[in-house]
Amino acid sequence: HPLDIRRPRFGDGLPETLSDHAGAVIFGGPMSANDPDEFIRREIDWISVPLREQRPFLGICLGAQMLARQLGARVAPHPEGRAQIGYYPIRPTAAGLEVCPHWPDHVYHWHREGFELPSGAELLAEGSDFPVEAFQLDHAFGLQFHPDVTYAMMHRWTTRGDARLELPGARPRHYHFADRAVHDVSERAWLKQFIEGWLTRVPFSVMSEAAE
Repeated sequence: HPLDIRRPRFGDGLPETLSDHAGAVIFGGPMSANDPDEFIRREIDWISVPLREQRPFLGICLGAQMLARQLGARVAPHPEGRAQIGYYPIRPTAAGLEVCPHWPDHVYHWHREGFELPSGAELLAEGSDFPVEAFQLDHAFGLQFHPDVTYAMMHRWTTRGDARLELPGARPRHYHFADRAVHDVSERAWLKQFIEGWLTRVPFSVMSEAAE
């Protein structure tokens, strides 16, 4: 599929319909879904388009938090001020195993805010410090972690964002690269499997109704 890249932060408009698009992805960023900036509000509001049109939508980290906000869930820092910066374990739920049977043991994170499970959504994966790691509502998916991270991204984030490495719970920089050598293959295999089915996957809610 050709990519239609929009940058609301720099004034790019967003499509009024996804009738000419296979789906939409909102990636991560250094801002918060709670920020008052106009482009943040506009992007959260825009998520109603894929939800209304039942088009595939994927939110990664900030994108997942924006999706949670659009669905009425709370996005907030950890109550003890902890962050997830580096690789951390996740646990797929039964619903998550329906989506993808093989999940990585650890995935890469770069965040200090989490979100509640939106009303009506299925919890796909959970963690310890931040209980909601992945969720699905019909054709929309939210991932708190970064399966999209590359070596170059990791190097840039841990260099330019080195202050985040001092947050409670953050992993020291050298562990990011050491852990990547262990976990990157399984995380990328999961991402490939997920993306291959993302555009055509039947919503879990539909599967549940069919089983009743």
